[in-house]
Amino acid sequence: MLDLTLLLIVGIIVLALIFDFTNGFHDAANSISTVVSTKVLSPRNAVAFAAFFNFIAAFGFGVAVASTISKIINLDHVETSLVPFIILSGLVGAIAWNLITWHSGLPTSSSHALIGGLMGSGLAAAGIAAIKLSTVEIIVLFMVLSPIVGLLVGLLFMTGVVRLSREIPRHTADQRFRRLQLLSAAAYSFSHGTNDAQKTMGIITPLLFSIGYFGAGVDPNNLPVPLWVILAAHAAIALGTFFGGWRIVKTMGYGITRLRPVHGFSAETAGSATIIGASLLGIPVSTTHIISSSIMGVGITKGARFVKWGVARRIVTAWILTLPLSGLIGYLTFSALRLMGWV
Repeated sequence: MLDLTLLLIVGIIVLALIFDFTNGFHDAANSISTVVSTKVLSPRNAVAFAAFFNFIAAFGFGVAVASTISKIINLDHVETSLVPFIILSGLVGAIAWNLITWHSGLPTSSSHALIGGLMGSGLAAAGIAAIKLSTVEIIVLFMVLSPIVGLLVGLLFMTGVVRLSREIPRHTADQRFRRLQLLSAAAYSFSHGTNDAQKTMGIITPLLFSIGYFGAGVDPNNLPVPLWVILAAHAAIALGTFFGGWRIVKTMGYGITRLRPVHGFSAETAGSATIIGASLLGIPVSTTHIISSSIMGVGITKGARFVKWGVARRIVTAWILTLPLSGLIGYLTFSALRLMGWV
């Protein structure tokens, strides 16, 4: 039985890393859409560039976000034997929603798909007691606030950049901001890896707890993250970014508003500052939401008519649907496992 349990845990860890890969694949557009649309880098060079900085983010700002994700399921109120199946069902919900929205070319949040999937499977397993509401409340609050912050920071940063560079000829400005955009794209890819890779760490860690990996006496509300988990999660998201989807790049880089290097630089700088701030606070935000809203904020400085609000509405609609629909898939998956007698 122990061998079967270990085999199940290894299988779920592999699935978690596959989710991390799909996260990078799905979110590749976050890191490279602006740098591709402004023609600073070719798509092939851009994904390699982003993948590198996604990986080295493993050595960045700690694991506060992973700690938050590991607290979504209330380990004090859930049978230890149910934890692997809750996480398995949550991952199925997240991966399924990622693939659905990737096929549709919609830049939705892999993070919120994972959170929704975990909440749905937790509810199916043990009702509302399985969910740590205080953690979910913080996540949902910043689910609403982070796009607003991204839009405002993008708007304000772009306004300041325009004022500082208004005397510079357009051709000269484009050349300078092309070089600067390499720095902003690196910062954004780094921030993306810092926040998003930690979400996978935050679901692998409770799995390890459920089989006694940390030994007796470990506080389930303060689980340590092993180094091998950190490196594996960052490697998976970096590989996913390298093989990322062009469909969403087109939506992000061309569908919302047309960008020049100065706009790309401003959107990436605003987005990376917002995400790094959230990561330091341990808040698992949607990097997709933030870069989308930063691009909108930058676009508004050119005039509201330059933002394609129809595309923006499609993106917002997908954002709203992510949590409940990924949660529904997670709920149905756990219920199916229970009906089949696997749980």
